Amino acid sequence: MKRLLSALIIAAAAFVACQKEETPAEEAAAPVLVNTSPADGATGISGTTLDAVFTYDQNIKCTAEGQKGIKAEGGCTISKINAYGTALTVSLSGLEPGKTYTLSIAGGSVQGYKENQKAAAAATLTFTMKEKDPDPEPAKHYELNPTATLANKNATKEAVKVYEYLLSQSGKKTLSGVQSQDTANNNEYLNTIYTRTGKHPAIAGYDFIFEHYSPTPASWSWKIDYSDMSAPIEHWQKNGLVSYMWHWNVPTNEAAYIAGRDNADFSGWNFYSDKTKFDIRELLKEGTWQHEYAIAEMDKVAGYLKILKDNNVPVLWRPFHEASGNIYSIWKGNAWFWWGYYGAEYCKQLWKLMYDRFTSVHGLDNLIWVWTIDYTAGAEADALEWYPGDDCVDIVGCDIYADDTNAKHAWWQFLVDVTKGEKLVTVSECGNIPSPDKCFEAGDAWSWFLVWSDDYALNTDEYWKSVTGSAKVLNRENLPSLK
Repeated sequence: MKRLLSALIIAAAAFVACQKEETPAEEAAAPVLVNTSPADGATGISGTTLDAVFTYDQNIKCTAEGQKGIKAEGGCTISKINAYGTALTVSLSGLEPGKTYTLSIAGGSVQGYKENQKAAAAATLTFTMKEKDPDPEPAKHYELNPTATLANKNATKEAVKVYEYLLSQSGKKTLSGVQSQDTANNNEYLNTIYTRTGKHPAIAGYDFIFEHYSPTPASWSWKIDYSDMSAPIEHWQKNGLVSYMWHWNVPTNEAAYIAGRDNADFSGWNFYSDKTKFDIRELLKEGTWQHEYAIAEMDKVAGYLKILKDNNVPVLWRPFHEASGNIYSIWKGNAWFWWGYYGAEYCKQLWKLMYDRFTSVHGLDNLIWVWTIDYTAGAEADALEWYPGDDCVDIVGCDIYADDTNAKHAWWQFLVDVTKGEKLVTVSECGNIPSPDKCFEAGDAWSWFLVWSDDYALNTDEYWKSVTGSAKVLNRENLPSLK
């Protein structure tokens, strides 16, 4: 009997095991809508066009047949439908002030990608456009009359001397500048321009874009270590001015954060808003992993900047550049970088958090704070929403990438008007160099221009020589010692 019972138990176990092995794998679920941009029910949206984005929890597709199930109600027109990755983007045109529109996606119009053919449920998005503004009064234009002192009353004597020198040259001369090769921490492009023109640019721009790799693990063949500040120190010792910015790479989620922190795996890190889900709103809340991460990163960068302070090197510090993408883009909810994705208010709070931590906690009194906004005609009020404030900004800049070398007077006047003329203005980045001679003829007193380290078509050797040889341009060889 015991043998029979044992045999039955063994047989039953084998049967159960067999049944488990034959259980089919769980099928992939249908795509589920995670969020929309703008949010359903959003109001006060400006412009005549809009990219409405439906984001799902997995990669999706929308076939030509599926697109027939996407309808717009309210009188606007669907100009384009595009499915890429997890996002379905429906481009709308013909939007009118004050009107409400509904965008509907029929069930089955969106499907899972490749093997997963499951159909997503129906979805709708309703939004209301901003009422038409009354006709504005003619814009008031300001004259440039920058404040005589830096925002930080404890600024080092070297920082004060640099700022006072820039003030003394305002309206008279503009300083030449270049960004470092591959946007990092070297003087290669600076020296390249010297070989092409016989002049060193006055300003050398560097970038903490690779900060998360620094110091690079010993096993990697590619190396970068920002504790080596020999390049900017050398430039400063030869009377050049030093500028730093930060393409701040962030983890898309907590798992990516831990992988980077513990294993130097940064595959889940990026600075473009469409490549990371990092949330600035969570960063600003104490106790979150985002806050813990951001403070640690700021402290790390502060440590590198302190090396420069200890060597008496002042820094033109330009964080959170191009936060709004450009004003037109942010109206559509498409800021380029994560620090601008959730709008002006959160970005300003982050700026002030960094300003306070760098000055009050780390004593980085060698920094001259440079704020960047991009130009859009008639958007002065919108640009001002992004301005952190006179108490934490010293200079304002505009990034200009144009297919000509003409003066950019509208850009110039835009910056002056945004700050009521109280801040020096710069071409904080450019491709083709706006002709300094043409700029001064137009009355545009740019403090400096800084060329991105790429070969832009109009920046030929001949043109570079004419720029650096202009009586209106100061190169490193022209600068006094400001030590």
